[in-house]
Order: sequence, then structure tokens, then C-alpha cells
Amino acid sequence: MGMVSNTNKIIVEVPHRISGFFEIVDKENGIPIKNPEKIGSRGAGFNVSGVGETVISSKKLEKEEESQCSIYINEEKLDNKAETTYFIFNYIRKLIDYPINVKIEHFFDLPVGCGYGASGSGALGTIFGLNELLNLNLTNLESGRIAHIAEVVNKTGLGTVCGQLGRGLCVLKEPGYPCNHERLKSPNNLYVICGSFGPIQTKSILSDTNLSSNIKQAGKLALRELLSELNYRNFVKVSFQFVEDTQIMNVLNLEKVSDLLNDLWKLDIIGASMNQLDRSVYVFCKKGKEKEVFEIYNTYKPDIKTFTLTINDQKTINFKE
Repeated sequence: MGMVSNTNKIIVEVPHRISGFFEIVDKENGIPIKNPEKIGSRGAGFNVSGVGETVISSKKLEKEEESQCSIYINEEKLDNKAETTYFIFNYIRKLIDYPINVKIEHFFDLPVGCGYGASGSGALGTIFGLNELLNLNLTNLESGRIAHIAEVVNKTGLGTVCGQLGRGLCVLKEPGYPCNHERLKSPNNLYVICGSFGPIQTKSILSDTNLSSNIKQAGKLALRELLSELNYRNFVKVSFQFVEDTQIMNVLNLEKVSDLLNDLWKLDIIGASMNQLDRSVYVFCKKGKEKEVFEIYNTYKPDIKTFTLTINDQKTINFKE
């Protein structure tokens, strides 16, 4: 068995998040921003009841050994291919003066790479978990900063971490870190019903110059519209307007997503839009209206996976025993 006291384990839960609209902020006066802390997005989105769970165990090694890290996402072994998590492991290695062997396992309720903020959830789970496990004494502010930088550097997210830390349905008024967010009230009897057609590569999208300039224009406009009437009903309306303005569905050939949204808007719902940035849609509806939503979703089976969620106003980082 060896020395049992050397191995520790921790479990952290962080909610998934859906982004409604965003404006990429990676330049200042036309000049690319160098500092990843200052890069991010303005926009709005919401945390949901589905969570990512990050399980970390670590073991102190002998002085002359080399630190190592194995990383699993939904039981698939990825190690340094899980770039954002691996980046965080590398970052904290410099904060300790002994080698460690770390195993990090992410389990996600909602599909990865489908616009549910899995990478932000995993990044926050990783840094808050390692901080606790290794007694790094990082403040919450510092931990959030490391998660944000990891996302930006690895191009897995821009404002997700800030949105997740903001809880509930919140607006990011300024890009980058520390976060600047304002929460909106959402009613208790609200369902968020999601349908996902599977992943697209976020990286490839953000590097399409035409689309990213559309996103910048439409994102600015959407934020202005939302701030003029700050409520959840207007949020979903301006989010859908953003999707139309960016022509994102044409650019990425998302005919099915487009047809589905047209079908959904005919129903008696609060509204529907597309997850940013992926082949997934979400519907806000009052309890009791979900039957009609599922009737529409079911016409897209077997291509679609569905999830019934709620907006999550609870605190972001939950340590589990």
C-alpha cells in the first residue's frame, strides 16, 4: 500500500452554461490584445442545472521524479490533448516545489463541444480542485483568472468562465478578467429545454474573419438592446436576433437548426435560440408548455438529443464529499 496519506482526492461540481449572444473582444483600436486576461467577450448567457463534475486525485512523488498528469473526459483518456485542463496542471506545477502525479477526470451531464460550456466548467473545476487539494492558497479571484486564461489561450472559450462565475442568467458588460457581470431575475417556473445535433469545432468558427466581424457587429447591437430592457424574455429575443443578424446558420450550413427554430417560434413559448456556438438550441417555456416543445423536437429524432433543464442560480463551485 505505501503511505496512504500521500494520496488525496477531491470532487468539484461546476454548472454547464449556455451563451445567448456575444461580441468577441480580442483587439483594441484594431490592434490585437496580447494579454489573455484582457481578451474575452461581452454578451449574455445562463448557467443551467446540468453540471460538470471534476474528480482529482494527487500523489506526492519522490524528489527526483518527474511530475505527471493523466486527464480523462467522460472516461476517455486524453491527457495533454485536453488542452485547457492540461494548461492549468502545467501552471500550478510552477507553484509547488515537489513533483506530483495527478489524475483529473471530468464527467459532464451535457454533451461536450455542443455549446454547453463544458470547457469552462472543467477549467474551473480543475483549478478550484487543485487549489484545495494542494493547499495552494490561491484566492477565488486568482483561481478564476487562471481558468479564464486557460480558456482564452487554448481558444476553448472567451466569456464562459466569467459567465459561470456570475451565476444564473447574467450579462457580461465588459470583456476579460476580472469579470464584470450583472444578474437578471428569472422566474422559478421556467424550463430550459435543449436539443442538440452534435458538435462543431468552435476554433474553426472563430478563425472565419467574415463571421467574426459579423459577430462583433451583431453582439454590440444585441447587448445594447438587452440593456435597454433587462429581462429574461428580452434576453431570448435579442439572442435569436443575434443568430439572424450574424447569418451564422447560413455560414455553417445549419439548415436543421434553422428549421427547428422556425418550428419552435410558432409555439406558445417565451422564446428559443441557438447555443453559442454550436448545433444546439434551447427553449425558454413555462412549466406545462413542455409537451408541445417535445412534439416538435421528436420530429427531428434520431438526429437530436434532448435535455430538460432549469436556470441555475446557485453558487458556481461546489465541493462534494
